[in-house]
Amino acid sequence: MSRDALPHLFRTPLAERMRPATLEEVLGQDHLLGPGRPLRRLIESDRLTSMVLWGPPGSGKTTIARLLAQHTEAHFEPFSAVLGGVKEVREIVARAEKREGRTLLFVDEIHRFNRAQQDAFLPHVESGLVTLVGATTENPSFRVVGALLSRCAVHVLRPIPEEALVALMQRALSDPERGVGTLGIEIDGDALKRIVLASSGDARRCLGAVERVALHFRARALGLPPLTAEEAAEALGDDSLLYDRAGEEHFNCISAFVKSMRGSDPNASLYWLARMVEAGEDPMFLARRLVIFASEDVGLADPRAIQIATACKDAVHFLGLPEAKYPLSQATIYLATAPKSSTTKAYFAAADAVKKHGSLPVPLHLRNAATPLMKKLDYGKGYKNPHRYAGNFVDEEYLPDALQGTTWYEPGDQGYEKMLAERLRVWASRRRER
Repeated sequence: MSRDALPHLFRTPLAERMRPATLEEVLGQDHLLGPGRPLRRLIESDRLTSMVLWGPPGSGKTTIARLLAQHTEAHFEPFSAVLGGVKEVREIVARAEKREGRTLLFVDEIHRFNRAQQDAFLPHVESGLVTLVGATTENPSFRVVGALLSRCAVHVLRPIPEEALVALMQRALSDPERGVGTLGIEIDGDALKRIVLASSGDARRCLGAVERVALHFRARALGLPPLTAEEAAEALGDDSLLYDRAGEEHFNCISAFVKSMRGSDPNASLYWLARMVEAGEDPMFLARRLVIFASEDVGLADPRAIQIATACKDAVHFLGLPEAKYPLSQATIYLATAPKSSTTKAYFAAADAVKKHGSLPVPLHLRNAATPLMKKLDYGKGYKNPHRYAGNFVDEEYLPDALQGTTWYEPGDQGYEKMLAERLRVWASRRRER
């Protein structure tokens, strides 16, 4: 096929042209379709039952459904819960009743059907008139009615792993019939990995990116070096390809983000946050960094910081993108404008003392006298309970003898720690009065 013929080929999307024609061509779902695995055994023994395929976008749900029909010689009836309703289901059932042989009814996005619509499948699934294969990106436990779900096996598809997606894109680049091999275009390994990272395990998105790059460079001279990530980004208009979540740029951006918050610059903090989010960074990674920052760099200067950060983490997990941008922005602004303190690092000074002195014995008056023998050995003897003294404070020693008088925590002079400093000063003066 010549380059001039390619516009006709591109009328069918690359992802559709590269759709696996056999079970062996399916990538990334070996836990279901590998030799001896559950779904593979059902197919090979021709004992297919109704099922729900649950997995993320682009993981192969539609492809597997079509291959199920092909391998079991069933008539394939595709149906979208977005576009159709009960009326269309009845028409499919009517055709199945007139047809000899098995009918495989594939319902894409079955979770979009309400309870009454899903119930319409029940009698036909129970009678065996149709073999239902539902596809969903949502947890079927919550989105498929119990009566229907109890009659279906649930097969969980996984996001397609990086190496499988790279292999799939290389297959498309080299295939002259179904792919874009006639163009003679190569994309280097780093660029392919960047496309994978930007695609979140979605084969359709990966192939769509390859197709757009191929169209953009279709007039490129043959024999040139493979396309780089920068050139692929030019074709895709996608800055995410220039941000390597596993490489130097990842660490540079997160460093700039943390240092901007530490420097109390909310505008720069928001810029670096947006750079990472828009480039496809994992929002939960960013939320974890905010939680760390809240303790490491704000600490007790503002005790609410850790509450804001952990609430952000929960909100990001609950919402996902794009809505997660709001709590990420809120927490970033709060932490950047909060008073700063690094006094929580006092822990590491205490840890150094543990390493230096080893396991010093716990003073007897601080030990737990849980048995008569322990009391006889003076465990807990002489302990002064602060709640029995004025101001809930009493002069007492709590460190092992070898460390008495050591100070690791020194409160800062910002925010809440100013109050803590005064409180510790008062207690210290009461100790000196003894």
